[in-house]
Amino acid sequence: MNSKIQKDVSELLEAQVISKETALKIEGYYLSKNANTTNRLFTIFAVLGSMLVGLGMILILAHNWDSFSRTVKTVFAFAPLVVGQIIAGYSILKKKSKTWKEASGVFLFFAVGASMALVSQIYNLPGDLSHYLLTWIVLCLPLVYLLRSNTLVILQIVFITSYACHFGYFSGSKTPWLYLVLFACLMPFYFRLLKQKRTQHITTVLNWLVPLSVIIVIGTFVKGDGNISFLIYVLLFGLLYNVAKTPYFNNLKLRQNGFLVLGSLGTVYMLLLTTFDWLWNSVFIENPNFNSQSFFIASILFCLALTILVYTQVKKETQKFNLFQYAFVFFTIFFAISFFSAHTTIILINLLILILGIIVVKIGVDTLHFGVLNYGLLIITALITCRFFDTNISFVIRGLLFVAVGAGFFLTNYIMLKKRKTIKS
Repeated sequence: MNSKIQKDVSELLEAQVISKETALKIEGYYLSKNANTTNRLFTIFAVLGSMLVGLGMILILAHNWDSFSRTVKTVFAFAPLVVGQIIAGYSILKKKSKTWKEASGVFLFFAVGASMALVSQIYNLPGDLSHYLLTWIVLCLPLVYLLRSNTLVILQIVFITSYACHFGYFSGSKTPWLYLVLFACLMPFYFRLLKQKRTQHITTVLNWLVPLSVIIVIGTFVKGDGNISFLIYVLLFGLLYNVAKTPYFNNLKLRQNGFLVLGSLGTVYMLLLTTFDWLWNSVFIENPNFNSQSFFIASILFCLALTILVYTQVKKETQKFNLFQYAFVFFTIFFAISFFSAHTTIILINLLILILGIIVVKIGVDTLHFGVLNYGLLIITALITCRFFDTNISFVIRGLLFVAVGAGFFLTNYIMLKKRKTIKS
């Protein structure tokens, strides 16, 4: 325990501010807290150690690989797998600590991949990277639940994202439908963490990793109509933002809520992108194909986002009207209007972005949050910057606009800083 804390507790005890029993409880609390921190560090180093041991063994074998017979090579190929299974089985049967399970799980995970690659190389088995990754993922998926390993969950999400990207973007532009199945298989573990360990670091990591995986992979499902891809991304970011407003995420800090940050930034980015004339004149020149896979995906995303939006409103998770939650609805309406008048749609999207920026600024002022305030000001600045490139306004007016925005940044931050000091005093 920290010596300063011990000194403070001793002073409080001598001054009879707290009883001896309370002092013991305080000391016990900080000792347990330090123990948990030590355990987490030990787990991290154990996982890193197991990875380094595995990589070291692979390097040693690779250096002498050509001098071995096929039989010896096969034995070496399966040896890490057998060792990994023995250690993992021992960790489960003996109910060893979290550190044991994390380290053995990571070692076995990479042992499976190494064994598969070695056997394939020894016997010249055909196959591509996406099928190799898929087999590796499926074989190791049960380990997540058998060992209840947080590290394995992270590895699984990274690997299924890699599989989907290779299969969808680089392997003949196919749709990785199995990504959805594998992703769904990991969700029960993630939901358990949200219920039991909502504020812990592993849950925070997954709160960022899960939406990032979906954002990266969603492009592989856009098939048959590129026009709707913009709508799909707006709907996806709207879905993420509304998920962030459900009871599981609504009370988390901003840095812990990746759904909220990514949903908000993604929505603003896509809206800004669709305010340019050239996009509607070059990309959206043809009417969308309502029989395409892209339209099917867009319909599912819209229904999911709308369902969660209605749920949050019924549960009254948000006390005030939040335009960000409804942005995907407005954009869908504007997208439909573009069939008749693209110019009207561009004007409406510009107004929507401006209103979003003003609302965010107001929220920042009301909550005395400098980050939120400046985010709102950045939205307005980004909108003005975009119009700088595709309008015929004179440079004098453009310069005056930027001066006004810069002055607005300074004045709003200065006024809020004085307001915060007044409240504290």
